[in-house]
Amino acid sequence: MIRKGQRPRISRVGALLLGLVALIPARAAEVYYPGAGEQWDKRAPDAAGMDPDKLAAAVKFAEAHEVNWLRDVRAQIESDVAKEPYPQVLGETKERGRPAGMIVRHGYIVAEWGDVNRVDMSFSVAKSYLSTVAGLAIDRGLIKDAKDPLWKYVEDGGFDSPHNSKITWHMMLNQTSEWEGVLWDKPDVADRRRGYGRRLEEPGTFWEYNDVRVNRLALSLLRVWNKPLPQVLKESIMDPIGASDTWVWHGYRNSYIRLDGRAVQSVSGGSHWGGGLWASTRDHARFGYLLLRNGTWSGRQIISERWVQMATTPTDVAPQYGYLWWLNTGRRTVPSAPESSFFALGSGGNVIWIDRDHDLVVVTRWLDFGQLEAFAKLVQESVKSEQ
Repeated sequence: MIRKGQRPRISRVGALLLGLVALIPARAAEVYYPGAGEQWDKRAPDAAGMDPDKLAAAVKFAEAHEVNWLRDVRAQIESDVAKEPYPQVLGETKERGRPAGMIVRHGYIVAEWGDVNRVDMSFSVAKSYLSTVAGLAIDRGLIKDAKDPLWKYVEDGGFDSPHNSKITWHMMLNQTSEWEGVLWDKPDVADRRRGYGRRLEEPGTFWEYNDVRVNRLALSLLRVWNKPLPQVLKESIMDPIGASDTWVWHGYRNSYIRLDGRAVQSVSGGSHWGGGLWASTRDHARFGYLLLRNGTWSGRQIISERWVQMATTPTDVAPQYGYLWWLNTGRRTVPSAPESSFFALGSGGNVIWIDRDHDLVVVTRWLDFGQLEAFAKLVQESVKSEQ
């Protein structure tokens, strides 16, 4: 019996448990999430456990190693695809900006350079956004299992042939599908980067980076969602993480389908022939931070942690690749970065780099890809503690 004014006696075990409980809110409070728009706190490099001089050297290096591209991106694309069998540019383009970037540690901005609010083309960075839209479909049960064949969900003829009927969502997402067909006037052979004249392999056994097939995935997801993918991305990802309203996601001038009686554009998974997702450096950094936090934002699970794990699992025949994310398996993609890193990579030096080991998100725009390894090394050297 406890008399009035008398403190209850607590056992050592009870005291230990109370101590652990007391720690939980404090630790949770340490995870910082920026507010919407411009509400993003900055920290001095020292306060974030980074060497200011070495971090400044990394920024200076990025600024000094601009990609050797024309400002006129349409002219650049036309030059790059001129030797392809189907080179016609089908989507919108815009003049590119100058080098820009952002480094985030523990959620705080520690470095920015260039115009981080400028909306620029992002090329194949769009693929990682498309992957996330697929993840949402799986999380919500629109797709029951990634190993399901697409013909069970998509009834537009694209997966009816004996060859294509074997293709699963898993294969489409990790680029081993070997899908055969024509989409938006581009046959799959338009982007057979491992040999335009090669014969097709069995679905799931051969990896090839192929934008026609990624666009076929985008169309398939449009049919599953039954609403424009930019709307899905805005409502389910970009608005909840406080992104701006300046980003856009384009398809091609001929990539429209009828959906509930209206014309809806199917977006492209990159800017190989124009179009694609155009966004600011800051919006890319928010997206990267969502992935760094395993799909959680301010206490809300926006994408399941299970999906993030699936998306970053190495593909058997291409361990450097997951579900439209580049991985660092064996430290082959960027040797200076930790093996746990993963990347959204787009032509022109557009990069979202998620470094789990050091709690970093790094975004670059228009960095010479040949200098990405040297830049990453400088960033890694600037991390001086795990505080």
